[in-house]
Amino acid sequence: MDASAAASDEQLMLAYRDGDAGAFDTLYLRHKGPVYRYMLRQCRDAGVADELFQDVWMNLIRARDSYTVQAKFTTYIYTLAHNRLIDHYRKAGQAQWMSLDVEPDEADSAPVVAEPAAAPRDEPEKHLDIKQQAAQLLHVLGELPPPQREAFVMQYEGGMSVEEIADATGVTRETAKSRLRYALAKIRQGLSAWQ
Repeated sequence: MDASAAASDEQLMLAYRDGDAGAFDTLYLRHKGPVYRYMLRQCRDAGVADELFQDVWMNLIRARDSYTVQAKFTTYIYTLAHNRLIDHYRKAGQAQWMSLDVEPDEADSAPVVAEPAAAPRDEPEKHLDIKQQAAQLLHVLGELPPPQREAFVMQYEGGMSVEEIADATGVTRETAKSRLRYALAKIRQGLSAWQ
């Protein structure tokens, strides 16, 4: 087994800081999918998500010399991602996206529906049901206020705790917990037909 595969994210980032380019490759492979999906679900535009995603990794590369372990690496990378989203929305004149009172425009609420994995051929009804559930989940996610969606995606995609979400987004633990609780309640309500 490769030594870098067994290393923690924090150890890998320290190794990258100290000049081990392979450590960066391992970090990137571990986190590229969840970070990209976080960006895509927050801005809901694949072109913008691609650009912001690249900026996050470039910011990580630029900050490597000053990196110290102060929290889990996931908190660090999602803080970079969150801050890059804030900068993007400020530049676009949409700084109000963080308000809990702001609902997304109808044009922005069209979810990106990922095709679920194919079900066995002998269970077409199950395949259709899974596809409908996935589409409904993405629809419900798209309807969440951005701060609630962000908290949910950070926990689901990033595996982050409430404390880590609070650190990454710059809010109190209670605010992060409330955002997550409201998001989960709305998601459960939106998926109640399948329960």
